[in-house]
Amino acid sequence: MTEPRPHGSTRPGGRTARTRAAVLAAALEALDNQDFASLTVDLLARRSGVHAATIRRRWRSVEGVISDLLSQHGTAAIPIPDTGDLRQDLHAMARAIADFHTAPRNRRLLEGMVAAASRQQGAEEVLREIFARRLRQVAVLLHRAAERGEVPADTDAEGVIAALGAPFYYRLLITRGPLDDELVSSSAETAYLAAVHGVFRTGSTGSTGSTGSPNSPNSPAGTGPTTGTGPAGGTARNGGRGHRAGSEAARPNRGRG
Repeated sequence: MTEPRPHGSTRPGGRTARTRAAVLAAALEALDNQDFASLTVDLLARRSGVHAATIRRRWRSVEGVISDLLSQHGTAAIPIPDTGDLRQDLHAMARAIADFHTAPRNRRLLEGMVAAASRQQGAEEVLREIFARRLRQVAVLLHRAAERGEVPADTDAEGVIAALGAPFYYRLLITRGPLDDELVSSSAETAYLAAVHGVFRTGSTGSTGSTGSPNSPNSPAGTGPTTGTGPAGGTARNGGRGHRAGSEAARPNRGRG
């Protein structure tokens, strides 16, 4: 016989929270060895111990469960680096994206959510909001870089982060290739060089924190391409890697996607 819980040990809605936790955990575990297409409400009911009717009443479908799961276990789990150097931050971020999506369950979660978004407006809205929120969070890398004078003050921070992540999702969802070291390096270097050379400048008078003007001695966009002393020219700090890695990043990646 189950002993009663002490008075006040649970809050109103505790059962609902436990039900949600059980179903989401079951879905996450199932994605370790099953594709999204093989998931069913009955399977989640068996794994979670929650009645199928309860799952359908709360989430309506497997797509609803996956939407909820992504909102809780999505890319927010990827740490945001803070090395004090934009190039290193972007390389660390690229590596973290690759490592996160190399895990089968995380790759299948993303695939499942994209599939759900193609069929349900609610899932599409969840997917869009999750990635928009994540872009805003990771954009802090560019705000810090602007304050240090590494990029122009009017750099589109979210645009740089979107450019960093886009090759990974193209590889994951379209060409279905590996998230290898070459992809990590080329994605980070391409985003970095584009940012410091002003590709993502908006022309806005607003500042993201940098006080240097585009042509000031502290501005990468003003000094890098011509003097070789900016980030793209290869200073003592980066050992001259900028120009070489930038050329490699710009080289077409034929047949890889």
